[in-house]
Amino acid sequence: MQDRQKYSGMISRRRKHYRELLWGLFAAGTALLGVYTFCFFYSRIPDEIRLNRSEEQEFDWNIPVSASFSETSVYENEEAKGRTIHVDMAKPFSVVGNSRGSYVMDCKLFGLIPLKQVSVNVVEKEYVTPGGCSIGIYLRTNGVLAIGTSPITSVDGTEQEPARNIVRSGDYIEYVDGALLKDKEALVTAVSDCGGKSLVLGIRREGETMELRVTPVLGKDGMYRLGIWVRDNTQGIGTLTYVDEEGGFGALGHGINDVDTSTLMEIESGSLYEANILSLTRGEKGSPGELLGMISYEKDKVRGEILENTQAGIFGVAQEELLLACAEEPVEIGRKQEIIPGPAVIRCSVENDLKEYEVEIEEIHLSGDDVNKGIVLRVTDEELLEKTGGIVQGMSGSPIIQNGKLIGAVTHVFVQDPTKGFGIFIENMLEH
Repeated sequence: MQDRQKYSGMISRRRKHYRELLWGLFAAGTALLGVYTFCFFYSRIPDEIRLNRSEEQEFDWNIPVSASFSETSVYENEEAKGRTIHVDMAKPFSVVGNSRGSYVMDCKLFGLIPLKQVSVNVVEKEYVTPGGCSIGIYLRTNGVLAIGTSPITSVDGTEQEPARNIVRSGDYIEYVDGALLKDKEALVTAVSDCGGKSLVLGIRREGETMELRVTPVLGKDGMYRLGIWVRDNTQGIGTLTYVDEEGGFGALGHGINDVDTSTLMEIESGSLYEANILSLTRGEKGSPGELLGMISYEKDKVRGEILENTQAGIFGVAQEELLLACAEEPVEIGRKQEIIPGPAVIRCSVENDLKEYEVEIEEIHLSGDDVNKGIVLRVTDEELLEKTGGIVQGMSGSPIIQNGKLIGAVTHVFVQDPTKGFGIFIENMLEH
């Protein structure tokens, strides 16, 4: 009898544990579904919306979210009106930006769960002239960029690495013993002339300035060395995206990163040059193609001054020759919410012949941290596919035009499928 009761109790406990496990799995699954649902609808709504003043904008997101606009207009010193507009995003709705200013849109999932706040800005229409021509790019770093350290064989035959664990990859060396460095040659000269005494390096690291002391090693060749690999410039070929009404330009749609440190290069100066495409390598699955060209570095071939290198591209002031190369009618900027899946064109010059090629917009990511990947597109133009296999290196910055409006620029290629690539919203470039 006791054995039977003991066995029955064991079975009962097992059943209880089994029920608890099932309830736990059910609760975990429900929680995961809730998180997935929240994230899915969160990503469907942009972090910011820009509306053209006095223009009705239609939206059709078909998501179970309600929103309210709290107006805080600042146009022409108007007082805040405190007007609130309620919309149901499950149905098509439209909004008119009556006065220039800013709004806050509070979004709630199913009308109950706070989802996100969206900044809504009413602005004037913007126009730029789309580019598409190939450009040569030259950047000089702000300081001498350290890309790594290495051992040195000293005069006595031992291996030494004086800068190890002192100078880091990605550091910018600004001065040596108080003397500013113009370029990497100045650094080499300062080290070789030090006579073996320790040097104080002025380092800029992630925006902070510090001084580090390093003692050079006398190498077998009789020269003092720090064992630091450095770089002070970079160059390449890209595509001009636009020129604005004030002569400013934007290009690439992504920043220029150092090839060794993978960090965004901090620049002191830079220039655009005339470039000619000489040949190209077609893109294949697993192997991106590339435009191969020649950059003319003569003074009379300068086409612009680069002032900024940002995550959204390079920006600066165009010279007259570049403005003449883009002597076409300005087009209106297309807002993020105006972009739709479907046909579009890109402008590029793959054989020194500026042309428009057909593409298909496949995905639009209105919300996300990666500023360069808001648009997913596929090349459908048979001529371009025959020439390049799709998107190749050097086409970054090619303008994307849909319904007569400039909506973005090509930024990256899918390595495993060169017919596809990413694009940046033109709004993201304009707000660099």
